[in-house]
Amino acid sequence: MKYRRRIYYSTEQRAEIWDRWQRGESMRSIGRVFDRQSSSVFSVISPTGGIRPPDRRRGRSALSLSEREEISRGLSTEQSLRAIARQLRRAPSTISREVGRNGGLAGYRATASDQAAWDRARRPKMCKLACHPKLACAVSAKLRRKWSPEQVAGWLKRAFPGEAHKQVSHETIYRSLYIQARGVLKKELLEHLRARRTVRRSKHASQKRNGNGQIKNAVSISERPAS
Repeated sequence: MKYRRRIYYSTEQRAEIWDRWQRGESMRSIGRVFDRQSSSVFSVISPTGGIRPPDRRRGRSALSLSEREEISRGLSTEQSLRAIARQLRRAPSTISREVGRNGGLAGYRATASDQAAWDRARRPKMCKLACHPKLACAVSAKLRRKWSPEQVAGWLKRAFPGEAHKQVSHETIYRSLYIQARGVLKKELLEHLRARRTVRRSKHASQKRNGNGQIKNAVSISERPAS
């Protein structure tokens, strides 16, 4: 058997996969674009449960790569940290922390420090259900009774008006179900949803686009005999 070489999707290709998935295309049709099987597309979509991860952005107050390069050049010419801070219009404490956590005066490197900052920023933030265990238990109980996330969110809004900490959107519930890395709602609760999928489909997706769910050569009711 001939094995195909493993494909590594670029950032642009991954963006196209997510664009097509959100437009409602199937994994099979997306795979044909890249001459790959649907399983290859599934490996991109499944880690986040079919929900597109947000684009990563650098914080406004964070040091940029160009600033880190200026720090590196300043250290190589034996400038003081205060002098470098004045040049960049930054607080001396900001420059001191940056250099201290990334190799010190002798070992600081701009590119490595910038990559380390991106890696540290990757730490996931706790979602609302993780911060409010009682709310998570209430949501789990309703899901076990086969309530849809939309019904649960609506019930919470009616039961606790004006109490935002006791309410949660249906989108947050779906994300907590499909993105198991959040560790809030157990994966077994997916079995209680009406659509038992392993990944969430786009609202634009429809089986009818592929001809599924349609009667071929159907005759209109107005054209059928009275009998």
